[in-house]
Amino acid sequence: MDYIHFLMLFSCLMLVYSNLGQCERSTYIVHMDKEAMPMIFPSHGHWYSSTISSIKSTHVQQPPEIIYTYDNVVHGFSAQLSEDELHSLENSPGFLTAYIDRNLTLDTTHTYKFLSLNHVTGLWPTSNYGEDIIVGVIDSGVWPESPSFKDHGMPEIPKRWKGTCQEGPNFNSSLCNRKLIGVQYFDKGAKAANLDLNTDNNSGRDTKGHGTHTSSTVAGNYVEGASFFGYAPGTARGVAPRASVAMYKVEAGMDRAVADGVDVISISMGFDQYPLYEDPIAVASFGAFEKGVFVSTSAGNDGGTATLHNGIPWALTVAAGSVDRFFAGTLTLGNGATILGWSMFPASALLDNLPLIYNKTLSSCNSSDALSGVGHAIIICEDESSFYRTDVISNVAAAIFISDNPELQLSSHFPSPGVLISRKDGSVLIEYATKVARLPPSATIKLQQTLVGTKGSPVVALYSSRGPARACPYILKPDVMAPGTLVLASWMPNKPTASIGGTIILSSEFNAISGTSMACPHASGIAALLKSAHPEWSPSAIKSAIMTTANPLDNTRKPIRDSLLNFEAATPLAMGSGHIDPNRALDPGLIYNVTRHDYVNLVCSMNFTREQTKSILRSSYDCSTPSSDLNYPAFIAIYKQNREGTVMTRVFKRRVTNVWDGPSSYRVELQLPKYTKVTVRPTTLVFNKKYEELSYQLTVSYSGGNGSLPAHGSITWTEEAGRKHSVRSPIVIYAL
Repeated sequence: MDYIHFLMLFSCLMLVYSNLGQCERSTYIVHMDKEAMPMIFPSHGHWYSSTISSIKSTHVQQPPEIIYTYDNVVHGFSAQLSEDELHSLENSPGFLTAYIDRNLTLDTTHTYKFLSLNHVTGLWPTSNYGEDIIVGVIDSGVWPESPSFKDHGMPEIPKRWKGTCQEGPNFNSSLCNRKLIGVQYFDKGAKAANLDLNTDNNSGRDTKGHGTHTSSTVAGNYVEGASFFGYAPGTARGVAPRASVAMYKVEAGMDRAVADGVDVISISMGFDQYPLYEDPIAVASFGAFEKGVFVSTSAGNDGGTATLHNGIPWALTVAAGSVDRFFAGTLTLGNGATILGWSMFPASALLDNLPLIYNKTLSSCNSSDALSGVGHAIIICEDESSFYRTDVISNVAAAIFISDNPELQLSSHFPSPGVLISRKDGSVLIEYATKVARLPPSATIKLQQTLVGTKGSPVVALYSSRGPARACPYILKPDVMAPGTLVLASWMPNKPTASIGGTIILSSEFNAISGTSMACPHASGIAALLKSAHPEWSPSAIKSAIMTTANPLDNTRKPIRDSLLNFEAATPLAMGSGHIDPNRALDPGLIYNVTRHDYVNLVCSMNFTREQTKSILRSSYDCSTPSSDLNYPAFIAIYKQNREGTVMTRVFKRRVTNVWDGPSSYRVELQLPKYTKVTVRPTTLVFNKKYEELSYQLTVSYSGGNGSLPAHGSITWTEEAGRKHSVRSPIVIYAL
């Protein structure tokens, strides 16, 4: 759950802005209608420069200047403007819209196994591990010396690559290689805003750790002996370990990345609650889609319903879930009983056969004075707030914390020797500590243990933002869920990763952190593998394959649970279609292909102004057939207020394309949402050849009241000829 603020210049660090006076300047992103450019100008850049020079300036001594121009996924420029200058610019020919820079939220050794990637069959060997694919990562920069970016075993850089390795303070172009093929940073906006940047902010070097972590997750090379202070030991690698990485610091790099020739863009950050035409990531990702570039984004870390950012219809939106891995400490009582607890204490502390102390007065563990006389013993703490009180626990040898709060297991923070156990196990522990007849109670704790194969995994993470997306609620979001909790990946060696007590600060080349920022690069890596295996597939084909093959069940074959809902069954508003399944996505059977025309119809249906619409679509478009019924591999029927028993009906039309090598036949299977009747016409789809496209109609009739919403079910097209293709789409009924 980590957040980073960046300057949003479509490639610059994000400005933190305040209310500005009429003559004070702020950085704006300006969208222009490129088709309105007069023929006298040799290029769009000359036209933009002429436009900005012609506006009435409030600064006689310093007229406004363009900071960056955009021409790949955005048409326009960024510039420092006062409010008066902006108003003057609005009257210029070709002006569409402008908005101020805003705060941007940033939303391994085992996750590849949890995703069933293997060296024998499936997506890894078929895609040659992502070879010849370029992933552009939009983030806080990169630590190029990390072993994850060594280029041993890497092929030559793809010949289509047009990017550069930009030098800067403490960053030499020789740091790039066949793995990390490009690094670019964009600091003109920050300098224009007179931000006080340190040396490393003026280069592509990572100063946060976030970009190093996400880029190594998506495509890091093999690193033996990786761990987080003994936890999660093994060989680290990215999801697409033979793909090339290009880092863009920061988000405005989307325009540059497309021009440089990337195949996939991974962006683990987003804007909260802005319309699509004012969301630079939404606008840029539409342009990327048009150029055939797949864009993967994070859902956000705000938890709760309708908190999701990046609800962009043409990009993949990824929620976060747990992994079947448990970081443990084993508690052995003096009577021989053992209790498995959670721990990430970053050292092998010697806690052997120590006195075990439980005192109702002391059990809050919130008073350093009260605990000062305990001595070299293990204290039992019932107040979970003491988990963070390193000043108190430092007075004892170790502590056993009792809590059922799942939030305590989302962070690698564990500064005190000890374990965290459940309240159920806590009652057993307290009974032993208070009712021993002969010998004083004692305990031994063994730390730095990693257990895999945890049952009931994955679980939707507490922090993962839920849908629907306010920017476009008529498209079901998020799309899928991927590993996001305590993901191990590369880190900056000069940035703290753990602590012992309140004074000993530790660093590491690897870190285990949580967030949808960690889930997104897993999906990005899978998209890179699919693009390598199916170079002819469009971004919408890749997205459809990922969504329709996702698994709604955990590793016990029961519905995935939601930690925010007291571990009840999760809805698609939390997990999308389910947990991503890369090997099944390799061979989905059918895909839902979405064309530019389909997205144009969707944008046209959203009651935007002409200028707002063109800010997204940029080039010529026809709004004669607006429709919010996108050919999307998921369904959400949104109703207004509804009385019990009143039937409300929504009709969806879909097209599916056969991507199997030959004829195939599918029959429909339905899992009905509560109080809902669903009909499908036809109920069988018969394809005579590869790439044949057939249509069907799904009608949802809902008769329940608003109190029974949201409700959810699914439609699955199952192949009849003995093959195992199963094409599933979630259905959600929701009341606004």
